[in-house]
Amino acid sequence: MQAYSSHSLADQGIVTEAKQFWNLGTAPLVEAAVRNGEGLLAKDGPFVVETGKHTGRSASDKFFVKDAETEDSIWWGKTNVAMTPEQFAALKADFFAALKDKDQLYIADLFGGSQPEYRVNVRVINELAWHNLFIRTLLVRPEASDLAGFVPEYTIIDLPSFRADPARHGCRSETVIAVNFTEKLILIGGTAYAGEMKKSVFGILNYLLPTKGVMPMHCSANIGPKGDTAVFFGLSGTGKTTLSADASRTLIGDDEHGWSDTAVFNFEGGCYAKMIRLSAEAEPEIFATTKRFGTVLENVVIDPETREIDLDDDRLAENSRGSYPIDFIPNASKDNLGPVPQNIIFLTADAYGVLPPIARLTPEQAMYHFLSGYTARVAGTEIGVTEPSATFSTCFGAPFMPRHPSVYGNLLKERINKGGVTCWLVNTGWTGGKYGVGSRMPIKVTRALLNAALDGSLNEAEFRTDPTFGFEVPVAVPGVDGQILDPRATWSDKAAYDETAAKLAQQFVENFSQFADHVDASVLDSAPKVAEAAE
Repeated sequence: MQAYSSHSLADQGIVTEAKQFWNLGTAPLVEAAVRNGEGLLAKDGPFVVETGKHTGRSASDKFFVKDAETEDSIWWGKTNVAMTPEQFAALKADFFAALKDKDQLYIADLFGGSQPEYRVNVRVINELAWHNLFIRTLLVRPEASDLAGFVPEYTIIDLPSFRADPARHGCRSETVIAVNFTEKLILIGGTAYAGEMKKSVFGILNYLLPTKGVMPMHCSANIGPKGDTAVFFGLSGTGKTTLSADASRTLIGDDEHGWSDTAVFNFEGGCYAKMIRLSAEAEPEIFATTKRFGTVLENVVIDPETREIDLDDDRLAENSRGSYPIDFIPNASKDNLGPVPQNIIFLTADAYGVLPPIARLTPEQAMYHFLSGYTARVAGTEIGVTEPSATFSTCFGAPFMPRHPSVYGNLLKERINKGGVTCWLVNTGWTGGKYGVGSRMPIKVTRALLNAALDGSLNEAEFRTDPTFGFEVPVAVPGVDGQILDPRATWSDKAAYDETAAKLAQQFVENFSQFADHVDASVLDSAPKVAEAAE
C-alpha cells in the first residue's frame, strides 16, 4: 500500500507523466526491482545487483553550488569543488526534463537523523526500485502517521541513466553529484552506485548541524552494559565496524552519528557493510544479513542458475557492499541513540609500525589527531607502491565535510572538555616493524586493551609519555605482553625504528600546517616532536 504525501512532485515544480510509487515497503520494492530486471533474488533472500563501472563513490565528480549561501561557509578546495548557479540551473533543467519522460518513478520520504529535534526531512526520487529500497533501508523511516503531511526540506534526485555534459553543466564527466544548499536540492546522475545518496544526506547534516551546536561524526558507536557510550572514528580498513560490533555492547550505528547535548544519535536506520571476503567466523552478525530478505548486495558475484552468492569473488569489485536495516543486527539499539560518550577511540592502521597499540590523549591531542585523520596504505595496494604511505583524511572523513575542518575540530574539543571524555588512539596496524617486516597487531591484543579502556581499568595503569608523539602509553596491562606496548622494543633494528618514527612525525607536522592558523597554541603544541624523533 502506498503512502502519499500531500506535498506532491508538482508542488516542487516537477512535471512528469511517470507512474509514481510512493513510500513502498521492502517486499513491493523487491518485487518491482525483479519485475524491472534490475537484479536477481539470491537463494537465501537478499537482492543482488551490479552497479556497472561505478563500484564506489565518484569523489572527483562531486560539486557544490557557490553562491551567497555557501561562498563563505564551505571550505573550498580539492575536496569541495565549486559549480556556478548558472551551471546548476542548466543541470536542474535537464534533470527535470529527464523526469518528465520517465515511465515510472519511486519516491521515498525519510528522515536524516534519529533525534527528532535535529533530523532533516529528505525526499528521494529514483528511477530504479532497488535504489529506493536502498535509501529507505539506510535512512530513518518515518511512521505511517508522519507521511501524509510530510514536507521535504531537502530533495535528492538520482538518475543513473542521466548523462551530464561537462561543457553545459560545469562538471568533469558524464557523472555528476551536484549539491545546492540554497535550493536544498541534490542531483545525482551517471552512476548507479547507491552510496552516493547515503553520503549526500551525511553531507547535508555535516553542513547544517554545526550551526546548532551538534557535532556530526563519521564514526561507529555502541553502548556498554553500564550505559556508557563509546565512539569509534576511523577510515576504511582500520576496524571501525569490527571493533564496534561487540556482542557485549549495544550497537547504536556503524557509520554516521551526531553528538548533541543529550545524546549520540544515529543519522541512519540501516548499515552499509563491506562484503568482500566476509566470514561467518569473523563477522557472524553481519554475515547473517547476507541470508535475509531485505538485504541488498551490491557487486557480489551470484550464480545465475543456483542463485548462490560468493563473497570471496572480487571480479566485480573489491568494494562489494551490503545494505540492511539496523535491526538485522541482534544487539542494535531500539532507539537508534544513546547517552553522550564517555570514551572516544581514534582508530589507525599504522603500516609504519611505530605507533603503540593504544595511547591516551589530552583534549588538545585529540583535536590534533582528529584534524589529522591519519592511517596508512600498505605497500602493494597500488602499482609502484613499495613502501607504506601515510594517508591523512581530516576529521576521519574529509570527502563528507563541507565546512572548514576547524569547525568540527573545535566542536569536538568543546564537547570533550564539557563531558570529561577520555580519548584514545588505537593502532590496529603493524607491530615489530613496518608492513612487510612486522606483523599485524593481534586482534586479541586490541580487544583486550579496548575493553580495559572502556571499562575504566586502563586509567589506573602506569603510563609513560612517548618521546616522539607526546601521548601517554600504558606500561603494563594485565593479560597483555608488556613488550608490545612499546613499539620501539618490538623492532629488532632500533635505529630503523627511530628513523621511521621521525619520518612519520614529519609527515604529521607537514600535513597539519594547513590548520595552523585555525587552532590555538595548545593544539599546535600537541604536534609530534620532530627534532627529538630525529635525534
